[in-house]
Amino acid sequence: MINIISKKVRNMVDYVSQLPHEQQPAIRELHETIIQNLPSGFEVQMQHGMISYVVPHDIYPEGYHCNPNEALPFISLAVRKNYVALYHMGLYVNEPLLNWFVNEYRKRSITKLDMGKSCLRFKKVELIPNKLIGELCQKITPAEWIKLYENGIKNK
Repeated sequence: MINIISKKVRNMVDYVSQLPHEQQPAIRELHETIIQNLPSGFEVQMQHGMISYVVPHDIYPEGYHCNPNEALPFISLAVRKNYVALYHMGLYVNEPLLNWFVNEYRKRSITKLDMGKSCLRFKKVELIPNKLIGELCQKITPAEWIKLYENGIKNK
């Protein structure tokens, strides 16, 4: 996958400023949707050249098992060469949530769902289902994510 953004960006504003002008409003709107709907306790950081919504170390001191110096990632947002990628780790480990999302997407979107294990790919920024993404963001609290993470990913 090609990330069109420099990994040296320090914050969301820097990230968006490097995007093609026509993509900036859609990414700002998606970011706002996410932060307005995430339960209290998540924090916005830059991780791996992406806008990430994480469980910070003050809530989960162990951090991410791949690199304990990093906060525990939950959702990440990136613009790739041909699409916007939204990585939602809860979809990867929570089958009922995945089933809910797939069913709701079919009902609410005119586009076919383009999805990997945790990656939602949106090729047309004007068709990103922000309301549905907002609802998805509300479904897992930081405490629930930590439990899912420890049971489903960390201990494998």
